[in-house]
Amino acid sequence: MAKAQPVTHPYASPWVNEEIQLFRKTVKRFIQDEYVPHEARWREQHHVDPEAWTKAGEVGILLTDVPEEFGGGGGDYCHEAVVTEELCYAGVHFGHGVHSIAAHYILDYGTDDQKRYWLPQMATGELIGSIAMTEPVAGSDLQNIKTRAIRQGECLLINGSKTFITNGWHTNLIVLAVKTGEAAAGAKGISLVVVDTRGLQGYRVGRTLEKVGMHGQDTCELFFDDVRVPAANLLGGEEGRGFYQMMEQLPYERMGVGVGATATTEQAVAITIKHCKDRMAFGKTLMEFQNTRFKLAECKAQAHIMRVFLDNCIERLVAGKLDTPTAAMAKYWLTERECAIIDECVQLHGGYGYMMEYPITRMWADSRVQRIYAGTNEIMKELIARSL
Repeated sequence: MAKAQPVTHPYASPWVNEEIQLFRKTVKRFIQDEYVPHEARWREQHHVDPEAWTKAGEVGILLTDVPEEFGGGGGDYCHEAVVTEELCYAGVHFGHGVHSIAAHYILDYGTDDQKRYWLPQMATGELIGSIAMTEPVAGSDLQNIKTRAIRQGECLLINGSKTFITNGWHTNLIVLAVKTGEAAAGAKGISLVVVDTRGLQGYRVGRTLEKVGMHGQDTCELFFDDVRVPAANLLGGEEGRGFYQMMEQLPYERMGVGVGATATTEQAVAITIKHCKDRMAFGKTLMEFQNTRFKLAECKAQAHIMRVFLDNCIERLVAGKLDTPTAAMAKYWLTERECAIIDECVQLHGGYGYMMEYPITRMWADSRVQRIYAGTNEIMKELIARSL
């Protein structure tokens, strides 16, 4: 009598429909053909080539969730998630996520003319967006920024500096956090200004910062010395709205971090399973040792839980129902699990897990910052605690 085969029901993300599957194939093929062959060189030079942006624009993977009337792809956050996932699966660090965040600030708070002028150029990769909030003395403490913008007639005069700016090497369109009110005004004194840097006097890109990981993604210092921009570039049309605009947009940014954390973890577990099936020790594969199997079982189970939670958050974001505490939970918990699981995967690689030529090692180095940027995980806990 034939032995009954076990029935398996592989999990499929509920937001992935046929159209998303076709889009994923396009994205995966593009990344494998156009980005992966250059990834090692990009890590060496600490930034991607400028052509990486325009090629991404040509194939339609920039601003995928921005309406078509403004040059975007006309999709929703599911399309953005696919791009993020496929970049993570391929181990390519390309600042499309920050570019999209900058676009959403303009989409949600810009005038119709601003949206029709800037967003189509961002969709083609002609304009490369960045978010400039962090300063040497103000990381998560955004209320303490020192960069100032003083109104002079129809212009804003900007002085100050920013650090840890993703896309800083290439950026030519910056959503800049500045103080426009009195120093003691706190959150009410912060505004956001869009700075188009093309031919702009007084603007300067500083050194490319040497990071622990994510070497292919440029991170720079930016300097503003008597920079003049039109006062009309103030997002929202009035001063003092910046802090609240940032708080409204941060759930979108934190979801991007969560998507990357989950996809990277899934890839780390997959390559570690393969390594343990291939690697021999004491006359048998690593997978034949109970400790290896149990460790990988723990990693696989936790990665699956990460995916299910993430999928729920994506559906809520698309439906416009993702609240700030839940986004904070996603950013905090998914990145904590990412770092813990990848560390286990490094251990299972043995000495090879400490060699930068191995993908698992680069994942380990790249992932550490996930618990820091977009608001440290300690700040995430504070946001969650406020909702209790």
